[in-house]
Formats: sequence, C-alpha cells, structure tokens
Amino acid sequence: MSGCDILISGTGGFAARIAFDIAATAPAPVSVVIAGRNAQRLDWLRTAANARARLFGTPARFTTHSVDLLLPGASDGMLEATDPKVVAQAASIQTSQVIAQSGNAWTRLVAEGGLSATAVFQALLSSRVAAAITRRGRPVTLVNCGFPDVVNGIIMALGHKVACGMGNVAILSNVFGGSAATPAGAEVKVLAHYQNLAAWRKRPQEREGRAPRVWIDGEEVADVFGTFADIQLTPEPVIEISGASGVPMLLAMALGREWRGHVPGPNGLPGGYPVRLSGGELALDLPDGVSQEEAVSWNASFEAANGMVVAPDGHIAFTGVLLEKMGQYRPSLRAGFAAGELEAVCEQLLELRSELMGRP
Repeated sequence: MSGCDILISGTGGFAARIAFDIAATAPAPVSVVIAGRNAQRLDWLRTAANARARLFGTPARFTTHSVDLLLPGASDGMLEATDPKVVAQAASIQTSQVIAQSGNAWTRLVAEGGLSATAVFQALLSSRVAAAITRRGRPVTLVNCGFPDVVNGIIMALGHKVACGMGNVAILSNVFGGSAATPAGAEVKVLAHYQNLAAWRKRPQEREGRAPRVWIDGEEVADVFGTFADIQLTPEPVIEISGASGVPMLLAMALGREWRGHVPGPNGLPGGYPVRLSGGELALDLPDGVSQEEAVSWNASFEAANGMVVAPDGHIAFTGVLLEKMGQYRPSLRAGFAAGELEAVCEQLLELRSELMGRP
C-alpha cells in the first residue's frame, strides 16, 4: 500500500463519524485508510465512506488495513503499511459509552470519581501508536481522540509528540457558535475542560458549578449558563458533534492548509483551547488579554481538584474523590505512579474494572 493522507485507527462510532464526514466534506483529493481488527466492520466503513464520497461528489477515497493494536509490534506494522501524514487515533479499550451506563460498581466509580478513572485505558493504545511514530522517525501528525484533555499529557510525559485531540472544548465552542444567543458570523473563543460538559447534559435549570469561559467578538460572556440556556447535550457521548469537530482540522493538516478552531490537549496541555494551525504547527489562539499561563492554569485546576494530574517530571497522581475511590480499591495507587509504569498500571486497573463490573 502506498502512503495515505489520513489514517483513522479504530472502527467505533467516533472513527465512523470522522470517516463519514471526511467523505462528505473533503475539498481536495484525500486518501484515507481505516484500520482495525473487525473485518466485517472495516468492510462496511469502507463501503459506506466511499458511497458517501460519491453521493456528495467529493474526491475522498477510502481503503482499509487489518490490525489488532493489542498485539506486540502492531502499531509499528500499521504505520509501515500505511505510511500516513496524519493519524487520528480513535481506538481504545474503554468505550466512551461508560458515561451513560449504570448498574454496576465500575460505572458508579466513573460517575462518582470522574472520567479520569478511564484515562489509563484511553492512554494505552494511543501511547503505543505515539511510541511507534517516535521509533519510525518520520514526520507524522498524531491526533489522539481518546480523552485528550488528560491523556495527551501522559503521551508527552512518555517522550512522544501529540498535536492535539478532538471534541470536548470543540463540542462547546460549536454549540455556542450555533446558539441563538450568538450573532451570525461572530467570532467565538472558548476555554473549556472536559469536566465542563457535564452541566450541559442537564436541564438548564439544573446547571451549576464552574462554567467554561466564552468570548464573543472579544467580549467575555458574564453569565455563560444563562446566555446559552438554549443549548442541550444528550446524556450519551455527542459523537455527532465531537467526532465531526476535528474533520476540518484533519483535512487542513493533510492538505497543508491553515485552520482556526478549538481542540483539547494541544501539544499535551491540559484541557481545551482556541488554536490556530499554520505551517503544520498548532499554536494557542487565545482572546486578547488572556496569557497562556492563565489559560493553562485555569484548565489544570479541574484535574487538580478531582481527577488525574500529570506532573512535569512524569509523575501521575489521582486527586480528589477519584483518589479516595481508587485508594479504597487499590491502595498501592494512592501515591500515584510514573508515566513509564503505564502498561503495568493498566493491567491493575483492567483487573479492577472486571472485578467491579461484576458487582451491582
């Protein structure tokens, strides 16, 4: 197989949304490989994506590559076989549907302790792909779709590069931009951590806690919950927005074009920011008067209060309610762990997840 423009790693709903929206919107010829281990699913995604490209009259073309990323050396083999410019890594051993599930002790731990309970699972395959990119030594842009607000920091702590993620802050920036409260054509800039999403899954009168920071044409919105009361997210992952949100960016990366928008985890930073893509590099595109230090500190404060913090030296620690919950089940993790211990800790937490999923 010759090189491709975009490699989509994964065959779930998020990966499908990316592929289908590339098919519908590609402005120039773009070759896409969809990689995964489910042969029947791969065949369907290829068939549907090529049909959508035909339907919408775009010059996108889709092929597939069979791979099981859990096998030793699989990430290296996938990169060698597909030779991509951009990798959208959407494969994970933890489904995002956990946020809408209930009925066992694991889903209760995630609901009470927060989504960072799943961060190690989200990091496993993405860190392996990132390491394979590093070993290969060729320029490849990695976009990690698995919990990037936190996981991208882990990837960087392991010594690998990651451009950004998709969704999260981009969900909010786009729904705010589409709100009746936003004038047509107005510039919207948002600082938002993934934890900010929970409020928008509730009814307007039930929303509370810290709101994202929003600017419309350079003016910060004083009452975010009140101004955007018309916005309503589903309890389930909003893949229709999140999976679509990175498609214009992926196309710009693959085609060498400029782009402005919002992403989580740019260059490993915690939380989400407005950014600008120019010359193949992502940089923060903050509102006037907001420094990078202020923006990063604001986003980092969420995980510092409850979740998972990745220190500059690579030490990873649970915090807040999640620390309390994890400490009850796995006392050895109370002191945290080094980024290099990710795979071993993942084994511990897989055992814990299996144990808790068997408990009501």
